[in-house]
Amino acid sequence: MKYIPHAYQAYCERQIVEKPALALWLDMGLGKTSITLSAVNELKFNRFEVRKVLVIAPKKVAEATWQAEAAKWDHTKHLRFSTVLGGLQKRIRAVNAPADLYVINRDNVKWLVDYFRNDWPFDMVVIDEASSFKSQQAQRWKALKSVRPHIRRIVELTGTPAPHSLLDLWPQVYLLDQGERLGRTVGGFRERYFNPDKRDATRVFTYKPKDGAEQAVKALLSDVCISMRAEDYLELPDVVTDIIPVQLDGKAQKDYDRLERDALLPVDERMIDAGSAGVLTNKLLQLCNGAVYDSSKTVCELHNCKMEAFMELIEQLNGQHALVFYNFQHDRDRMLAALRKTGLRVQVYGGPADQEDWNAGRIDLLLAHPASCAYGLNLQQGGHHIIWFGLNWSLELYQQANKRLHRQGQREPVIVHHLVVQGGMDEDVMASLEDKSATQDSLLDALKARIQKVKGG
Repeated sequence: MKYIPHAYQAYCERQIVEKPALALWLDMGLGKTSITLSAVNELKFNRFEVRKVLVIAPKKVAEATWQAEAAKWDHTKHLRFSTVLGGLQKRIRAVNAPADLYVINRDNVKWLVDYFRNDWPFDMVVIDEASSFKSQQAQRWKALKSVRPHIRRIVELTGTPAPHSLLDLWPQVYLLDQGERLGRTVGGFRERYFNPDKRDATRVFTYKPKDGAEQAVKALLSDVCISMRAEDYLELPDVVTDIIPVQLDGKAQKDYDRLERDALLPVDERMIDAGSAGVLTNKLLQLCNGAVYDSSKTVCELHNCKMEAFMELIEQLNGQHALVFYNFQHDRDRMLAALRKTGLRVQVYGGPADQEDWNAGRIDLLLAHPASCAYGLNLQQGGHHIIWFGLNWSLELYQQANKRLHRQGQREPVIVHHLVVQGGMDEDVMASLEDKSATQDSLLDALKARIQKVKGG
């Protein structure tokens, strides 16, 4: 596909190319990944200014997102990736393999720094979701700080750099400029720009910014930080589609392939039987999500790959509200269990009272089946993010469900996130939705084509 950047995307790319350190604070869905890949391609192959690029990302993002985005565009599909995940020996092989970009999850940053020590090979580092480096006490931050003098170029990407406090900025900015703008210590930064807030006789629990502190900090960062909100860019469509690729792990992929090939899958002492093409389509969609019903409607949990990607997405939203659509009841139940410890206000849509609470901002995540709220509900005041955990093959339900937020009175572009298992039935459903021909017939045709392919017919 030919890459035609929006004006703001071309501007951001130029800034990455021209500046050795840059923070890109862009709303989710504005194309941070494609912007950065374009800049990497320019720096490596046209200007010969970088050799090895390290991308640090959340685990599920590291597995597939960067690789899939590069493969989508004509000008970046030649980029070679090495994914540094898995067991120790697998990571060692990956980090020593020839590649242009090395993608690692943030929990392995300390291992990577310890592995190379003073022989740090990456002259450019990209931190995807840099807000996860907002604590100077974290091992990942300390490790990256120790090799920062060996990094010639650094790019930080996030939509919410300071979700809770301006204090969150200091560790992130230190990795950009090693203390040049906000000072070399967090204590000094705190003393200059904050006053104690909540405290007891011996301890200060929270700090609040001094008058004018926010403006002063913004002025200091103006040359190394680009901040853009979606609503500022009228050239954007008012609905932004965000595809989040999900990679199944080895066992889940084997289960998927077997069910697709044989229409049967043994789980423990039970057998998942998908006797017809329509049933098989449904079972494969369930398996993409992580669990499958057996013949007695008992839930068989098979993997957490999509759930991990979902939880990473929730973390990246940093408190922004989201309407979450699920396809099967076991999706809803597993999401509720996973969200229980987050402290977020989560509600399953059950009627008008939930609509009122959502629009009043009293709900952080509203879970709903598209059939339960696809028509008539006005939810546009409660948020502008939609997450499709499980995809639905009804184009009408899909479009109507998205219209709950994308309607008159919505003040921000609606960003629709789709969790899509790579190489699975999710991709066929997504293709049908994008082609505006999402019918059961088109999905069954896609399934027949897949079955012919896996059986070698």
